[in-house]
Amino acid sequence: MNLDLLFLKAKQKGVLEVQAFLSHKNELSIEVFNGDLDKYEISDSSSLTIRGIYQGRFGTFVTEVMDDSVIDLIVDNLIANAKIIDSPDEAIIYAGDPHYEVVEGLYQEALELKDAAEKIAAVKALDGLLHKADPRVSIAETMYSETTRTVLLQNTKGLKLYNKVNSAYLGAQVIVKDETDQRTGFDLDITNDFADFNLEELSQRIVKEGTDALGAKPVASNNYEIILRRDALAVLLMTFQNVFSADSVQKGLSLLKGKLNETIGSELVTIVDDPFLKKSSSSRSFDDEGCATKYKELIKNGVLTTYLHNLNTAKKDGLSTTGNGFGGSVSFINMKMIPGNDSFDALIASVQDGLLITSLQGSHAGANPVSGDFSLQASGFVVKGGKIGAPVALVTVAGNFISLLKDIVAVGNDLKTGYFGVTCPSVKVKSMPVAGL
Repeated sequence: MNLDLLFLKAKQKGVLEVQAFLSHKNELSIEVFNGDLDKYEISDSSSLTIRGIYQGRFGTFVTEVMDDSVIDLIVDNLIANAKIIDSPDEAIIYAGDPHYEVVEGLYQEALELKDAAEKIAAVKALDGLLHKADPRVSIAETMYSETTRTVLLQNTKGLKLYNKVNSAYLGAQVIVKDETDQRTGFDLDITNDFADFNLEELSQRIVKEGTDALGAKPVASNNYEIILRRDALAVLLMTFQNVFSADSVQKGLSLLKGKLNETIGSELVTIVDDPFLKKSSSSRSFDDEGCATKYKELIKNGVLTTYLHNLNTAKKDGLSTTGNGFGGSVSFINMKMIPGNDSFDALIASVQDGLLITSLQGSHAGANPVSGDFSLQASGFVVKGGKIGAPVALVTVAGNFISLLKDIVAVGNDLKTGYFGVTCPSVKVKSMPVAGL
């Protein structure tokens, strides 16, 4: 589409400032089920979001048609949309920042150009390793997903920005059985360098996750020392990520309202938003509003230092945006907890009578972002005298998000980006109530 022509026609009809945001996504999905190729799918989609200011109000129009023939339709819909919008937020088209970070390696052409047959072969090879790893593996579903995203932002104030990233994940879920029990194992690795995938190591982790959990039972209800493995901690951080949004704070929907510059966690806790994280398909040098993204510490050594802002929330608080305006709201780019110095084995060795929590479920219903309270179904292992013992299932861990952060007494160095896009290490929590038998 000729955006200059769109801007000209919009101006002629009284839409004085316009911004176009073009997003293109190409995806490849491969699934192998018990050795057979079950899915091979390529999808290609584009979306054009046009925002324009008409009589002081924003009008918005979204289309997948990129032809010049729809320009008049777009402008007319912008005007019609602006007329019915009664949002109190100020309509802002951003002129741009003096500097935008350039991050090398966010897009790796070699990943996209790698022959599809090699990718299928790798998924099948992983599937074969899963079945060979242990005779108790009864079902294996192995998957590969690859995404390339490009975005173009251009507006009538002369701003023109472009970003391209790609990333892939390879993983699997297995069902393992013995004479008395059945459990699942799941894991994946995320990267944009195909050479990073270690099939042997990944298969061993996935199968071990399932076989180690066979025979899992509840433990007695009590307060326990807790190790939250990195993937379990990622679930909690993802569940409460919106509490850092200034939009949620301003609407009274965040437990962090009024807590800026207060201690809300242990001095070991530092949580950042890293828009320049390598090998992440979310990494960006600018947000959807055209503002430069920034590396920022939301919690530094336990102290809440900032909220995440877009242009409107920042204006309400008399601040500058943090570059987190996405999809008309506020969100993280890459949420990460800074690792500590302890190995995972050292964390386990420090526990005398506790639990290693490897999985948390029910976060969609068992967590309250306003109070910070949560009650989630958990599974994992008993830890006695610094050693991992019997598997545990059908227990519930409960607590409060801020109390949990304050009770972290050790942080591991086993940093990893998980399925939910959250990057974090494992942590030790002083004590948490567990409901079981």
